Amino acid sequence: MTRNLLCFLAFCPALFSASPPDIVFLLADDLGNADVGWHGSDIRTPNLDKLAADGAKLEHFYVLPVCTPTRVAFLTGRYPIRSGMQLNVLRQQSKYGMPLEERTVANALHDAGYTTAICGKWHVGHFDKAYWPNARGFDHSLGHLEGIDYFTHHNYFKNGELDWRRNGEDVVEEGYATTLEANEAAAVIRRQPKDKPLFLYVPFTGVHGPLQAPSKEAVIAYQPAMNEQRATLAATMTAVDEGCGRIFAALDETGRRENTLIVFCSDNGGMPPGRNLPYRAFKSSLYEGGIRSPALAAWPGHIKPGTIITEPLHIVDLFPTFVKLAGGSLEQKLPLDGRDIMPVLTEGKPSPHEDILLNAITANDGAIRMGDWKLILNGNDGVTPSVDLATGERKKEGRKTKKERRSEPKAELFNLRDDPGETKDLAAAQPEKVKELRQRYDAYLKAAVKPLQFQSRK
Repeated sequence: MTRNLLCFLAFCPALFSASPPDIVFLLADDLGNADVGWHGSDIRTPNLDKLAADGAKLEHFYVLPVCTPTRVAFLTGRYPIRSGMQLNVLRQQSKYGMPLEERTVANALHDAGYTTAICGKWHVGHFDKAYWPNARGFDHSLGHLEGIDYFTHHNYFKNGELDWRRNGEDVVEEGYATTLEANEAAAVIRRQPKDKPLFLYVPFTGVHGPLQAPSKEAVIAYQPAMNEQRATLAATMTAVDEGCGRIFAALDETGRRENTLIVFCSDNGGMPPGRNLPYRAFKSSLYEGGIRSPALAAWPGHIKPGTIITEPLHIVDLFPTFVKLAGGSLEQKLPLDGRDIMPVLTEGKPSPHEDILLNAITANDGAIRMGDWKLILNGNDGVTPSVDLATGERKKEGRKTKKERRSEPKAELFNLRDDPGETKDLAAAQPEKVKELRQRYDAYLKAAVKPLQFQSRK
């Protein structure tokens, strides 16, 4: 066998696998682009840094500006405009959720013969059990439906009501939420039959507020180099990294690691004291700091170690990528927006997207990317109160009012290759490019479903 053929086989696509791979998707909550070690952070993330070295860094990986829309996009492989879930996070009073007609990635992988499990935060439907994880394709679940205190596991939207469940039933467990989620995920791996593939979704509680570190000692370990608030965030992220390490160890101990695709990202950009540099803005914004996520993918023998991918990709792509790897069916009633990105990860192919919709709310509130160009309509920096975009420090003055924003230019155009920090608006200099992107954006907006948040008020 020639050397070239041996090299080809070492990093060939999944069709050479003896069996479908296990799939592990790790999702951090509110993690800043500059708050991971492989991006030069002062926060220690050694387990994820090693994963980055062993696989591919996805440097143009997009999510939505806030939690619920991102999770819906992942679970359905469809832009949230298709289901009316594009506007905001679900609240305690929300009487809607990810529509029941949506086929989830867990449904598709279960049908392909996988065991499916979720350990962590759901936040795509809570008001009725028909919207809970075990009714949406997951064989096993542990975690919370909305948002919780890390230690009491009480829902911070519901005045202290317990929000910690195993397979839909309330359960009282002592411990730090992120640690419990990782431990449960590791236990799922260890008890999985060797001859049955596993899909494991771990949407961690960390690093979302309330900022709660696992211990005082964990905070002190980052001081005095950081102020207390950032040290607390750092300790919270280190707990996420340590949880990932326990999951990786379980894969190693059970002999499953060699045939496991692992993907990691955040659900949106960070909030202060988190940092998204070199990108502009924070969570809730359609500038890059709110939607470009630190992301990784690793699969021994398939994704070459040290790969850096700068092709634009989106979280909707994970649905078709996972299902195709599993040998499952992508035929369904509701069409997918996601595309199979395994050729990008393993063969260096270009992005399968001509454009990527970053979100569409109204004719003057949304964004789209096409190639290196990005059009953003009525942009905002996504912070309350406003912060200094360079340092992340809070300003004394509040953010701009709606009246002030309306008086500013409604359309901004950026070339992300030359200006990833979105500092130079080229809309006036490139009117034809604005028109081209606007036409594509308007086509998406025309097909959008009215946000369920408004429909549910009737």
